[in-house]
Amino acid sequence: MATSVLIVEDDRNIAELLQLYLEKEGYAVTIAGDGGSGLEKFRAIQPDLVLLDVMMPVMDGWAVCKTIRAESQTPIIMLTAKGETSDKVHGLKAGADDYITKPFEMKEVLARVEAVLRRSSGSSNETKARRLSFDKLIIDMDAFELTVDGKKVDTPPKEMELLFYLASSPNRVYTRNQLLDEVWGFDYFGDSRTVDVHVKRLREKLEGVSQQWSLKTVWGVGYKFEVL
Repeated sequence: MATSVLIVEDDRNIAELLQLYLEKEGYAVTIAGDGGSGLEKFRAIQPDLVLLDVMMPVMDGWAVCKTIRAESQTPIIMLTAKGETSDKVHGLKAGADDYITKPFEMKEVLARVEAVLRRSSGSSNETKARRLSFDKLIIDMDAFELTVDGKKVDTPPKEMELLFYLASSPNRVYTRNQLLDEVWGFDYFGDSRTVDVHVKRLREKLEGVSQQWSLKTVWGVGYKFEVL
């Protein structure tokens, strides 16, 4: 059976363009033109993934995302014309798995859809833990908060996602390309040193906090969240 995608988008041209490209890749696509009908179709067809616009009539994307997330762990990718960090954080706090800023390239959309589906398929039918606790460290992706030694530390979205991803599989080593693919949500075509920059910033927040865990460099390979 084909993987099903629900597109909730009030711009018909964008919705039909997404449908065209997704169906070429073998996905079964359903379109809803507003938030209210989007929720109705979601409950009726139970899609494998939702592409969800933010600014829509009846219900906006934030409200639809929160409602879906209260009922299901179905992956959600937000489509937004806004590129500010605060809007991206808002979407992640509402329960979105990823976000794409308009205007977008269809290659990026397809790659992000594949990456999100790949990540979600690895969790079987169990609800993924969204809150990880270690000695003097709490990574809470539902509240989007990092608590270090009892204090909340302001942390940009990608740093949070990177730390959560590494800490979700303690002692497992990931290459930079693996981290770019999984955390950034699509095959990254820029400089892989962006991972190094994010790790350096995380270390500034975490260095010396606990002897029970650390963010380790595996020379010539990549990084791991080491738990002793």
